[in-house]
Amino acid sequence: MSRTGWRVAKAMAVGAGVAAAATGSVLGVLAAQAQRTRRTIPMAEAPPPRGDGLYGGRLPGPPVSLVVLGDSSAAGYGVHRSRETPGVLLAMAISRRLRRPVRLHRFAVVGATSAGLAPQVEAALEVKPDLAIILIGGNDVTHRSSFTIAVRHLVNAVRDLRAAGVEVVVGTCPDLSTIQPIKPPLRWLARHWSRQLARAQTVAVVEAGGRTVSLADLLGPRFRAEPTRMFAWDRFHPSADGYAVAVAALLPTALAALGAGETRALSQAEGVRSLPQAAQEAAKRAGTEVTGAQVAGRDRGPAGRWAELRRHTRWFTEPQTSLDAAVPLGETQRQV
Repeated sequence: MSRTGWRVAKAMAVGAGVAAAATGSVLGVLAAQAQRTRRTIPMAEAPPPRGDGLYGGRLPGPPVSLVVLGDSSAAGYGVHRSRETPGVLLAMAISRRLRRPVRLHRFAVVGATSAGLAPQVEAALEVKPDLAIILIGGNDVTHRSSFTIAVRHLVNAVRDLRAAGVEVVVGTCPDLSTIQPIKPPLRWLARHWSRQLARAQTVAVVEAGGRTVSLADLLGPRFRAEPTRMFAWDRFHPSADGYAVAVAALLPTALAALGAGETRALSQAEGVRSLPQAAQEAAKRAGTEVTGAQVAGRDRGPAGRWAELRRHTRWFTEPQTSLDAAVPLGETQRQV
């Protein structure tokens, strides 16, 4: 999401006036915040490293083909080494857990909105992936894109991938209110719009046959406690540790999509819900997986599609420790 910090403020200030018929004084406050945010968030620097290649090349078996699609959060904007990007972290972790090589292709584009997924999917299908990870939505919020249209583009991407036999995991729109330079009342609008889009993405993706993981305010508590550690130099994108947190949240669902998920019993806070209810709960709590389910052999109930809700917060209590345990870097080989 390069150069989007000021767009968040500007777009939300305008959107707030239209949606809430805000008074002139409120618009003045929001406009002033827009200017301050634009000044405090630096502009784009060099693009993130790609990291495409084969990981775990000495392990037996055919490689798992992994593609990463989406925006700057999928590309790993804000870090300078390929091993710190989400795609490489996931490739190494999956390779270690499955004891198989993983071939990574990153098609994510910095600054992309959901409307930009189609060419990424087209390119991804050429490499015949087994698993696609999609991280998208932040730029749709900052650009104040129509959420209906944004979700339609995402659904088309998921359907095209699923029609080709690709497993799909979508990290839904993160809560942009966790970005420090965005202050109240702008922060409250950012929270509302981010979670609104995340809920819509969850329902649409599961209906289309994919799985979702809520990123919500994943970095919020840690950012407030350790802002210099969890966010990158621009205070807008995650740092290496921030991306490790996100990957640790995505990893259990990615493994489940590949048939290697955990088999623990569900807690009372988890279990089967109607899809709209599951989406509502997931948007409030980071690390929550939502996938399609059946009840008595049926996909749907009185309130619509059935969905299973699982929480994976234990995977990212300590991001670096959890990922290091899953991926000893000395044992993972990369071949480009």
